[in-house]
Amino acid sequence: MTRIVRSTPKARTKLTARPTRTKLTVLISAIVPLLASLLFLAAPPASAATLREVTGFGNNPSNLRMHLYVPDRVASRPAVLVGMHGCTGSGPYFYSSTEFASLADRYGFIVIYPSATRSGKCWDVSSPQALRRDGGSDPVGIRSMISWVTRTYGADTSRIFVTGSSSGGMMTNVLLGDYPDVFKAGAAYMGVPFGCFATTDGSGWNSACANGNVTRTPQAWGNLVRAAYPGYTGARPRMQTWHGTADTTLRYPNFGEQIKQWTNVLGLSQTPARTDSPQSGWTRTRYGNTGDQAPVEAISLQGVGHSVPTTGMAAHTIRFFGLGG
Repeated sequence: MTRIVRSTPKARTKLTARPTRTKLTVLISAIVPLLASLLFLAAPPASAATLREVTGFGNNPSNLRMHLYVPDRVASRPAVLVGMHGCTGSGPYFYSSTEFASLADRYGFIVIYPSATRSGKCWDVSSPQALRRDGGSDPVGIRSMISWVTRTYGADTSRIFVTGSSSGGMMTNVLLGDYPDVFKAGAAYMGVPFGCFATTDGSGWNSACANGNVTRTPQAWGNLVRAAYPGYTGARPRMQTWHGTADTTLRYPNFGEQIKQWTNVLGLSQTPARTDSPQSGWTRTRYGNTGDQAPVEAISLQGVGHSVPTTGMAAHTIRFFGLGG
């Protein structure tokens, strides 16, 4: 007699569990590599752009050093930005401590980061040589860097810009005065007017200017700029200036003196065309027109010391230059 064995629910579970686990294992082993490959394809490519030093770039009377940042996706006929460090700084420091290189990655412009070589690593913004076109000293070396980049990369000579903080903000003012035919616009963070730091004793420091005690009429300030390139009648660069009201290194009155100077140079009214507050604690005034690329734009930072640019400010400067898309 044949014995029939009926499977219980527990027995049926044992009979079907192994095939189910096997199918699941096969399915997972097929999906995981697929997901990995999709994630790999979706990941953005690693950037190969790096800061590199350039030597032998041309006339360089004060032996400045030049570092250059060219993004991976550089635009056709790219714009060029010169980024100027403050005292004790360097080009590589300004590169790593500001957002201009990441904005270059986004918008495809090239950034030159010069380095001062004098004691204290401040820029020469006080000597008679520095305050006239092709007079010698640091401005000549910076001009040579720009010429090298425009030749080497086919850059757009109608879109050359300069920005800097502290001593670099002062040099921004100087370069716009010495080379109005080179620069389209500049942005000075914590700077002083062109010629304010001038000295006659060979010193690189002017305490009266630093302390905000040098005041002039708009016409007198404008005359200093015009004297840097006598006879020049072409277009003048636009200017953006930033300053904190609590700055004790280059005191806040220098902010107003820069506005007087550059509105005069550009033939504008001293009365703002627009006043607004793009962020809490910021007061922005625009002169000449009300748009993002007004001839003169000034941003006063309530309670801020000698510490700009900070996060987000560089994007406002790039927008003022017209490079932000």
